[in-house]
Amino acid sequence: MKKLLVISVLLSVFTQIYAQRFEDYFIDRTLRIDYTFAGNQTAQNIYVDELVSTPRWFGKRQRLSEVPLKGNGQIIVSCPDSHKVIYRNSFSTLFQEWLTTNEAKHTQKSFENVFLVPFPKQPVDITIELYDYHNRTNAKMTHRVDPKDILIRNTDSIGHTPYRTLLQATDTNRCIHIAFVAEGYQAHEMDTYLNDCRIAIESLFQHEPFKHLKGRFNIIAVESPSIDSGTSEPNKGIWKNTVLGSHFDTFYSNRYLTTLHLKKLHDVLSGTPYEHIIVLVNTERYGGGGIYNSYNLTYTHGRYFRPVVVHEFGHSFGGLGDEYPYGDDDPMYFADTEPWEPNLTTKHDFKGKWENLIREGKAGFVEGGGYLTKGVWRGFENCRMRTNEEPEFCLVCQQAIQNLIDFYTK
Repeated sequence: MKKLLVISVLLSVFTQIYAQRFEDYFIDRTLRIDYTFAGNQTAQNIYVDELVSTPRWFGKRQRLSEVPLKGNGQIIVSCPDSHKVIYRNSFSTLFQEWLTTNEAKHTQKSFENVFLVPFPKQPVDITIELYDYHNRTNAKMTHRVDPKDILIRNTDSIGHTPYRTLLQATDTNRCIHIAFVAEGYQAHEMDTYLNDCRIAIESLFQHEPFKHLKGRFNIIAVESPSIDSGTSEPNKGIWKNTVLGSHFDTFYSNRYLTTLHLKKLHDVLSGTPYEHIIVLVNTERYGGGGIYNSYNLTYTHGRYFRPVVVHEFGHSFGGLGDEYPYGDDDPMYFADTEPWEPNLTTKHDFKGKWENLIREGKAGFVEGGGYLTKGVWRGFENCRMRTNEEPEFCLVCQQAIQNLIDFYTK
């Protein structure tokens, strides 16, 4: 028994000695990298657009080379000589979702994408990988970044958008930073926007596991005014001049509310403490959208505002998949590939998901999910990720969110 104790202590010491330390490779700043993803279903390409330096780093400072979920793509920072990975993060993009549409079969398009990494002390190689819906790498690009490059745009002297802190974390150095952004609110509507932010926060923290982990979140509200009130509605011929240029009818889906202007979004957020983004859109028309580790947009002035903002945060922060069917055309899930989303399975490789809840008799397999009626399973009949009427995340989603929060904050 004493030998086991000694071995355990030695392993702990060894881990502490050789664990990767943030300060060994990075300084307390953010390197923002703007990319263009372009192509169609046949071929995809990645291009570097611009490098931007902003004050402070508000992402993870531990487990730097790990990701809790694989996502549909990853950004990887490594040392040029040793090829050691010193930072990694995963994501999804609208570009990859668009690739599943009929339009992508015959049209080439480009999409803006923005990623944040800690600012390196020395030159680094940065790799972007995109995965298709069979978990194969379909685009990859590596480029070298020298932190002394004079063309990295420094934003220190640029005026920043005003913001207010609405919820302060117990430990602001080890927490999850969320920024609300106003879209389609004119300057005189900021009081309405701030009230909408408070409603969204109240709604989010009524749900477990957010409720009992509230102290691990730091939340601000960025007051970004628009010239016009509301948002664009292309199917009605309505186009508004708003700060983020958001609109309904994304990919010709009536209720899909997004913005394609990610550079503008991050310009608005420059100099503020943020990592995860919730865009509140000043409209009564039902809709929203959430992209993992990118952003979510939510309508605000309708009866389903509260459940929708929570549902979309389940996508953008939690990496949770939709659990409802939505027609079986253009599938994103296939029998030969296990979904990376923790609340869905094709049973291709179920290990590491909710086996523990099945063993305990608390969950099972319910067919239907990921927009498909067959071939994809969820753990419960109902969940916040399935319907607006269900008041809670199911135990499968609660467990997945808890694991994610622990990954970032413990």
